Amino acid sequence: MKHWFKDAHFRSLLKNSSYLAVSKVVAAIAGIATLAFAGRGLGVMLFGMLVLITSYAKAASGLSKFQSWQLIVRYGGQALALGEHEDFKSSTGFAFALDVVSGIGGMIVAVMVLPFLGGWFGIPDKYLWLAMLYCTLLPTMGAATPVGVLRALDRFDLISWQGTTYPIARAVLAGIAFAAGAPFEIYVGIWFITDLGGDIYFWFLAWRELRRRGLLKGIRPTLRPTTLPGAWRFAIHVNLTSSLITAWGPIARLVVGGLLGPSAAALFRVASSLADSAQKPADFLSKAFYPEVVRMDLSTKHPWKLMLRSAAFSGMVASAAVLLLLVGGKSLVSLIFGDEFLGAYPVLMVLIIAPVIGIFSFPLPSMLYALDRPDAPLKARLIGTIVYFGLIAPLCWNFGIMGAAVAFVLAYASMGIVLALQVRAEYRRVRSKA
Repeated sequence: MKHWFKDAHFRSLLKNSSYLAVSKVVAAIAGIATLAFAGRGLGVMLFGMLVLITSYAKAASGLSKFQSWQLIVRYGGQALALGEHEDFKSSTGFAFALDVVSGIGGMIVAVMVLPFLGGWFGIPDKYLWLAMLYCTLLPTMGAATPVGVLRALDRFDLISWQGTTYPIARAVLAGIAFAAGAPFEIYVGIWFITDLGGDIYFWFLAWRELRRRGLLKGIRPTLRPTTLPGAWRFAIHVNLTSSLITAWGPIARLVVGGLLGPSAAALFRVASSLADSAQKPADFLSKAFYPEVVRMDLSTKHPWKLMLRSAAFSGMVASAAVLLLLVGGKSLVSLIFGDEFLGAYPVLMVLIIAPVIGIFSFPLPSMLYALDRPDAPLKARLIGTIVYFGLIAPLCWNFGIMGAAVAFVLAYASMGIVLALQVRAEYRRVRSKA
């Protein structure tokens, strides 16, 4: 394994992912503390309502946003690697325009349809105004353009710094609210303020870095990226894939709430949060892997070796987290959230299978994007989503919240298998031409 560290790309991957790892560890601890304060302060029912309100806004953002950071990395990252700035500026302007249009459009649609959909997702009429207010975050929610700028400029340290600020602030404010016995509306306000502040700070960091490097001049918002071949095709495929990803997060929680009620949504949220923590090493590496591999020649063996080494390294690092949850998950749920949330433990034992799959498959979508195959992750995610929504209702009706967890795992496994088959086919195609 020592020779892995002689690879400059592998060392760069570890350096950038380590920045993210530090911030995510801090953010994860702060996030768990936040959920613990809110869960103990509100109880299962009102905590579930908070989950449903925030999940609705995140679902609307995920469905409308284009994940435009991938455009900047895909086109701008390659241009910067070659010492050229124009494609970087064009991709940044295109990404910014997409963020503005999709954010405002998503906000308007989300607010307009909420009175008709709220009841389906378990949000009663008396809380609709809070959910509508939270939807006003959509124009800034996600902060995709600044993420792309900082990743393309290799400033993962700034991303790391931003990633610790708002979770800590939210944890502190939630702790104060818990100690003061604050009402439900205060907790919603805390989530709103910290989301908004975190996104604004992200935009500031990207603007400051662009100004420092003299790259601000010439960046103009545009929806006609004439100098970027295939940019719209890439953006649409990435947006559709992102929308399907949203179906597995916020929309999944909304569906569980609609089928089984706010309390079930709260337990599912707690279990999924703990299960997701085991996949954090893969998430760190994934965010650093894509900018790294997009600069490499995919007709050589080097990027493919990097892919395998990254997956193996992620598996070794994450195995400790998986083992911890398997052995001490029940005690962890009781200690952090209280006995009222112990119903999340059996759900956690099922959901833990999903991050195990994700730990080893995380490089696959990035490889396909780097190969200019944005349609491939979309197809895999679409198949997984069809499996998920085909199973979740009957499994929930028959097995309750455990059924939702089983549906999630089966869908995740389906997606992983399809991704692996597609990457294998692309490898054979590329290597046959070498």
